[in-house]
Amino acid sequence: MKYYVIDSFADHVFEGNPAGVCIMDKWIPAQLMENIAIENNLSETAFAVKEGDKYRIRWFTPGGEIDLCGHATLATAFTILNFYEKDADEVTFITAEHGELYIRKQGDLLEMEFPVFDMHEVEVTDLMEEVIGVRPLRAFLGRDLVCILENEELVRHNNADQAKMMELEGALLHITAKGKDFDCVSRSYGPKLKIPEDPVCGSGHCHIVPVWGKLENKTDYTAYQASRRGGTLYCKIMGENMKLSGKAVLYAEGELHVEV
Repeated sequence: MKYYVIDSFADHVFEGNPAGVCIMDKWIPAQLMENIAIENNLSETAFAVKEGDKYRIRWFTPGGEIDLCGHATLATAFTILNFYEKDADEVTFITAEHGELYIRKQGDLLEMEFPVFDMHEVEVTDLMEEVIGVRPLRAFLGRDLVCILENEELVRHNNADQAKMMELEGALLHITAKGKDFDCVSRSYGPKLKIPEDPVCGSGHCHIVPVWGKLENKTDYTAYQASRRGGTLYCKIMGENMKLSGKAVLYAEGELHVEV
């Protein structure tokens, strides 16, 4: 089985968020996809099968299948447009829970259109403070929990308690603050999915940016994920959807020796 590793939201290799990508002729058992994700030990591995002129996509973390992943979708689109549909300018993905996702070439960027998560404000708790190490200014919950911190340095130098984080609501925890050189900066943690820190979380920004948008009445954001690898996302809110754009680069191309 052909296998690619793509660094998403990256200008160069070793930046952004690496994702595994498998483009297949037919579906393999879900347990095998999960085993491949565990063996790869990346935050996500994406699997796609062509259906007509579209591709059905699924995403697996080392902790199980998830409903949406931005950086692995970007990586899969990059793979298809560079190795499978070289004359195409866009690719449409079919998903189980979020309808169709559209990814288009925009110069040297790939632009994705993703759903915006419905975020509601929740009470800031002592547990949040214990996990993060400082008390958030405000907190919002959708699929994931978003906590707003006072400044960028608290985000960049954060050392969250991974064990206590398991007690928080939400699939992932995102901490964010206003940036000096970017509209916002963030970090994303996912120990519930066996991802201590997601280097650049696309679906996380479908939580983070809508929160900032509501607070500031803005639609356009240049966001920076302040992980060790780092990565830049260009975001535009459009009602119930938003555009996420970024670059991607090929790190590896190989063959998986698994029995299908």
